[in-house]
Amino acid sequence: MTSHQDMGRRSAVVLFCAAAALIGPGSPAGASAAASAGAPATGPAPRSGDLVYVADLRSDTVSVVDARTRRVVDGIRVGKGPDSVAVSPDGSRAYVTNSGADTVSVIDTRTRTVVATVPVGDEPSRVTVSPDGRNVYVANVKSDDVSVISARTRTVTDTIAVGDAPLGVAVSGDGRTLYVANAGSRTVSVVRTATGTVTGAIPVGAGPTALVLAPDKRRLYVSNMDSDDVSVVDLRAGAESDRIPVGDQPAGIGVLPDGRQVYVADIGSDSVSVISTRRRAVTATVAVGHAPNGLAVRPDGARVYVSDFESDTLSVIDTATARRTDVVGVGDGPTGVAVAPAPGPAKRP
Repeated sequence: MTSHQDMGRRSAVVLFCAAAALIGPGSPAGASAAASAGAPATGPAPRSGDLVYVADLRSDTVSVVDARTRRVVDGIRVGKGPDSVAVSPDGSRAYVTNSGADTVSVIDTRTRTVVATVPVGDEPSRVTVSPDGRNVYVANVKSDDVSVISARTRTVTDTIAVGDAPLGVAVSGDGRTLYVANAGSRTVSVVRTATGTVTGAIPVGAGPTALVLAPDKRRLYVSNMDSDDVSVVDLRAGAESDRIPVGDQPAGIGVLPDGRQVYVADIGSDSVSVISTRRRAVTATVAVGHAPNGLAVRPDGARVYVSDFESDTLSVIDTATARRTDVVGVGDGPTGVAVAPAPGPAKRP
């Protein structure tokens, strides 16, 4: 049985040894990243005001990237080993899991400062925020549970036991259901958020790492890192309905707002797989940097942002052409990615 520590480190978000072993210094994807770092962006300009937040695992920072200029505009010091980041629905707060400190940093996105540090479970990995912004859910890899943080009090209000080595988390549009990918159990836990109880466990592929809900809320897409595929879960039936082969060690995953395409970061292939949800097959493969793991879709669906763990870069993909159009240098060991509209100016006291 793979240990919790090993599953956590192999998860898309903490990949020191695995990524280094898979990728040599002369990889074509890495050379491409270096060559295109200074290339001009193509395609339509991003919406004004979007910011991309990148958790930099090895430098203990969060890089803030202006999506329009493709430039890092700030670096925020957080806890040890920042793994994942999620932004509140109103854009005013960013929540960062610090895997090496067993805490979550709460960032005021207007002032770009840490305003609270919340102790959680053992080795926190992925994080998500409820649609109403009231609760923050944190998957703790080594303690096999999910911490529920009140956004108002900034304290843990509940701890929910789930499967073995939980990684990915996603919450339903009505906020009533939480889905948790358990890498060590090959399952997705279904949690009723009102009571904090697990109501079911859906079998999926090997090493489920990240998951995302389809816009129609009927399907869940789960990246399975150890079986190199994506599970399609029918939420009405509560069961896996299909399995789609992708690249080597799929991790970060996102779906476009129209639901027609799913993007998956393949750590071992230095690429992103583009899945047609109608055909349930990969229709394009985009070369990116070394060990891509975190992935986020811009709200309008025009861009996908991918963190390249071993290249220390953020790849920008134009979804209209399925091409990488820009590369942004960020902190050391980028992992989790989130994109959201920039908040308004900070209020004066």
